[in-house]
Amino acid sequence: MQANFIIDLGNKSQVPIISFSATSPFLSSMRSPYFFRATQNDSSQVKAISSIVQAFRWREVVPIYVDNEFGEGVIPYLYDALEEVNARIPYKSIISPGSTDEEIEIELLKLMLMQSRVFIVHMTPDLGSRVFDIATKIGMMSEGYVWIITNGMTNLWSLIHRYDHMDSMQGVLGVRNYVPKSKELENFKVRWKRKFLQDNPSMVNVELDIFGLWSYDATIALAMAVEQVLGTTNFNFGASNVEPFGQISQNGPKLIQALSNIRFKGLSGEFGFVNGQIESPIFQIFNVNGNGEKGIGFWTSKYGLVKRPNSTSRANLGPITWPGDSHSIPKGWEIPKNGTKLKIGVPQKKGFNEFVKVTWDPWTNSTTFTGSCIDVFHEVMKVMPYPVPYDFYPIPMDVDESYNNLIDQVFFEKYDAVVGDISIVANRSLFVDFTLPFIESTVVIVVPIRNNTNDNAWVFVKPLSRDLWITSFCFFIFIAFVFWVLEHKINEDFRGPPFHHVGTSFWFSFSTMIFAHRERVLSNPARIVVVIWCIVGLILTQSYTASLTSLLIVQQLQPTVTNVNELLRNGENIGYQDGSFVKGIVQRLKFDPSKMKKYISSEVLEELFTNGSIAAAIDEIPYMNMFLNSKSHCKKYTILAEPTFKTDGFGFVFPKGSLLVADISRAILNVTESKRIGDIENTWNKQASCPDSSTLIPSNRLSLGSFWGLFLITGVTAILALVYFATKFLYEQRDVLRECNPEISIWKRMLQILRNFDQRDLTSCALGQRQLIEEDQNIEIIPIRGVVEAPAETPVEDPDGISGVATSAKTKN
Repeated sequence: MQANFIIDLGNKSQVPIISFSATSPFLSSMRSPYFFRATQNDSSQVKAISSIVQAFRWREVVPIYVDNEFGEGVIPYLYDALEEVNARIPYKSIISPGSTDEEIEIELLKLMLMQSRVFIVHMTPDLGSRVFDIATKIGMMSEGYVWIITNGMTNLWSLIHRYDHMDSMQGVLGVRNYVPKSKELENFKVRWKRKFLQDNPSMVNVELDIFGLWSYDATIALAMAVEQVLGTTNFNFGASNVEPFGQISQNGPKLIQALSNIRFKGLSGEFGFVNGQIESPIFQIFNVNGNGEKGIGFWTSKYGLVKRPNSTSRANLGPITWPGDSHSIPKGWEIPKNGTKLKIGVPQKKGFNEFVKVTWDPWTNSTTFTGSCIDVFHEVMKVMPYPVPYDFYPIPMDVDESYNNLIDQVFFEKYDAVVGDISIVANRSLFVDFTLPFIESTVVIVVPIRNNTNDNAWVFVKPLSRDLWITSFCFFIFIAFVFWVLEHKINEDFRGPPFHHVGTSFWFSFSTMIFAHRERVLSNPARIVVVIWCIVGLILTQSYTASLTSLLIVQQLQPTVTNVNELLRNGENIGYQDGSFVKGIVQRLKFDPSKMKKYISSEVLEELFTNGSIAAAIDEIPYMNMFLNSKSHCKKYTILAEPTFKTDGFGFVFPKGSLLVADISRAILNVTESKRIGDIENTWNKQASCPDSSTLIPSNRLSLGSFWGLFLITGVTAILALVYFATKFLYEQRDVLRECNPEISIWKRMLQILRNFDQRDLTSCALGQRQLIEEDQNIEIIPIRGVVEAPAETPVEDPDGISGVATSAKTKN
């Protein structure tokens, strides 16, 4: 209150107010341009403290501070700084300035019952010394504890030395403002001590603290500012009366401007004001050891923790002797050694007892806890780096009671943890912390299997999709036409009556698919088409055979439902486990509430399937595997390949911010990576001899999308062959096309070209080669009636009046 009054007075009178002892952060909120703080704000040290906490990875810190403005001022800034390094304050210990030793002891005993072992002490040296004396007395300065003191005590360190409290502070870490050594400082201390002893001969062992250095530097700064404003003339504030309150300085604004520009190297180091505060400090971190302290590092606002004050690279702190003369870094927390154990809740339910089973024995009045989740937890506790005492307590789960109730039990601190088949879900993690999952999980859908052994009459058409069947049939016709066009003029196999033409062409097109053709191919374009068509036939027949074989094996067992849309479309009922979060997934799939049936055990689920109450069940895969691994179930039900919904699995539940979570998660990794987890699974989840569920889902048909490239190549090749043939034929018929007789119409010319197209080409080299081959083989050729016997070019009368050369022929009888 006094500082606030003085600052307000200086603001109204426009007279600079310089303080070398007002450290409260609250004074900064006054924002007076006439207030200059020639000392460090208490909040400036919180970054250094949080850096220490971060360096040792402590996650919880308890501040112990005096109950006044000095103590409370730094706490909000400490909260923010610790939050930035992922540490939290679970409890604040407030000690009144007038507390008795008994009251302080009661408060410290309360801290002993908590898990956190990192304490930050922010109070005056006299009260802080009493706290450490009592902490030593009750055993809080032993191994495992961490104590950090702020500059509220360290800046007046000489007082602690004077009253001989060092023995009770062994292992403490301290943060104080750094004062660089210099000859000027040493000479000044000698002169000051000599003068002080002359004035106070009865006071010995008195040292000049940093507040004295700041006051000296502030006085020098003020003198330099005055000289800048008025030179060496007599100085006065040039006041004028304006109000009954007082006077206003005429030189005050000039003086605050001069003070803001002052920079010099003082006894406390580089000195200057920035926005009314001295520049960003360097803090020294020391460790109390023996009769004194040992520097272990520094903290700067630019580089954080460093080895030397002028260093530009981050570094770890030097060797530290912790409370209890320990050299091992404390983990920052531990289970209180007050005889209490962790109170761990276990869900008591009626179904799926392979995971968790709670049994009460009335004869012994005792409760036993078994199941794979319980066994995993026991194994995890065995590999913990420190002993964790715990006891299990049953949590009865009524019908319609959600697993979220177990989360609430931990959130409201009725239990220290919950162990069981509890799924890690996002909305639950808002209230509690989960360990890493010890069982992976996915939400799947299970449906019954139907036997289709007697429904195989048309199974041979199923390997290919409808579009592939139609495309293949169209190409049979197209390729038959191409073969006829390319071969009928030169190949005896493709000549004869019209029906013979058609039959031979279709037979040749189909037989090449199975490599059963006997006809020779004489033209080169046709040979190219045959090669491509045989490759297509080979690929199609092999693919068809493989797909049909798969269908004949798989189709004997098919799921009654293949996807969720089919369930919704048919209005089928779906089952879900009572109390599970899976109910929310079913609702998001837009199932009508009247179609949703719940079950509590494998037996109830089997009953729902048997009486037709449900067509499918949705649940996490650990439960479904337990259901399917029964010999009576695995051959009756299967898991759909899709849809599946990813979840994080089963985890142990702890309160938000629990320090056990990290260590237990690491222990879970050790257990899951060992053989022990496999032994636990084999004990509680005995595999039945069941077919692989993946083979129960029908394979997809072969579609046109898998073969369109082959058909494209075949079509392009065949079209190119047709274009080549047409070009060559039209070139040979050029005389007919060029005929200039006006009496012959275009229609008659086209008819003549068609007749020539249908006639046998006796000039073909391919035909001549075949005849030579047949003669060499002494094969008697018996011409078919209507086939030309021998070529002879004689002039004949053209009934249509077309002049040219016509081919006459004799027909054998």
